[in-house]
Amino acid sequence: MQRRALLQLGLVAASAPTLALAAGKAILANAHGAIGDGETLNTKAIQAAIDAAAKTGATVALKPGVYRTGAIFLKSGVTLRLDKGVTLLGSRNIADYPEMPTRVAGIELTWPAALVNIYRQKNVRIVGDGTIDGDGKVFWDSYWALRREYDPKGLRWAADYDCKRPRLIQVFDSEKIELAGPRLRRAGFWTVHVCYSRDIHVADLNIRNNEGGRGPSTDGVDIDSSHDVLVERIDVACNDDALCLKAGRDADGLRVNRPTYNVTIRDCVIRDASAGVTFGSETSGGFHDIKVSGLTVHHPTPVGILFKSAHTRGGTVKDIDIADMRLHDVATVLRVNLNWNPSYSYAEIPRGMADVPPYWKIMTQHVPPEQGRCRLSDVRISDIKAVGAKTAFEVAAFPDLPLERFAFDSLDLDAQAGGRIANAKDWTFTRSKIDTLDGRPPEIAASTGVKGL
Repeated sequence: MQRRALLQLGLVAASAPTLALAAGKAILANAHGAIGDGETLNTKAIQAAIDAAAKTGATVALKPGVYRTGAIFLKSGVTLRLDKGVTLLGSRNIADYPEMPTRVAGIELTWPAALVNIYRQKNVRIVGDGTIDGDGKVFWDSYWALRREYDPKGLRWAADYDCKRPRLIQVFDSEKIELAGPRLRRAGFWTVHVCYSRDIHVADLNIRNNEGGRGPSTDGVDIDSSHDVLVERIDVACNDDALCLKAGRDADGLRVNRPTYNVTIRDCVIRDASAGVTFGSETSGGFHDIKVSGLTVHHPTPVGILFKSAHTRGGTVKDIDIADMRLHDVATVLRVNLNWNPSYSYAEIPRGMADVPPYWKIMTQHVPPEQGRCRLSDVRISDIKAVGAKTAFEVAAFPDLPLERFAFDSLDLDAQAGGRIANAKDWTFTRSKIDTLDGRPPEIAASTGVKGL
């Protein structure tokens, strides 16, 4: 943990001088032909500026304007500075996002690039007060169209993979990356995806993905099989997970077996999402040494703290610290669901279908039961204040594989009902108050060693 503390201090200390350096002389993409009229496709011009900057480790900037572009790829040593008044506006044509090897929703496959890519690079920064707008509604609409076709066929699980939508920012197999400041809008798919990467700082982002509709699967920040990551001061409204830890899905995730660890998430505001902070459902590689603090979560977000997995995911989740959260009219304070969304979680190719994508076969590989169940233990949750909740706890696991050693301290929960805790072992509650309409504490079922309620 000493290394972790030094890392965090280094990242925070680096922010101010990084921004000061980036404010100096820059290579203007306009000099390479970029036109900020909101219509001209500027992919080649912006990429040319990036390639020129990579030769000397320079900064790329643009004059105020709206720059329509397809996928661009930042290079090692380059800073992309988006000043106030500058907007990168994503192309609506999926052909402008070349397909490349990556991981999407826990599966390694070839998929469209993001709008902004940091792919196998190091020492890259994206800074400034400008905007990156995915203009994603065309991709949202294509997803819902595919769902209407797929769901009746029992292919709900395949839709998220077959409907190829660009993420807004991809950080893949990279190190020493800083993303700080820009306003992020209308991602076609996930907003910020950090995968197979380390020494990452994500800060001061304003994410709004529900403008002009509610974008499906528009997660805010996803940390995926990565380590030594600091996420702070994110203000997010999206239509799926706001701040999420991931580590691979099913047989493919177990094969890769890369955990997410040494991650700190702090001082964020969640205004609209599926949960305040989410662990999973891609748990195959496991999580450990995760610290979450200083989150404020607002209605209509339905869950404050969410652990989710499935019977085929596997993975070990342990040493999780969550503290100092404020929940305002959030329906459920804590939910643990290890059989989450079966129609999405369990892939099965319908009979008679033979000509299918290779990743369908990977997704339907058998996972033995002893490998498929997620093991969740050693979670510490403290200083949580909830007002206007409907249910305090919705918790269940497996009778023969309980949730072990959860420690709760200084809870102050105002809820209509205490809810239910099942399959718990050695849970402790200290200095905690759960104020319910009927005056009853949570129901305890199929559990042992639950003390302090």
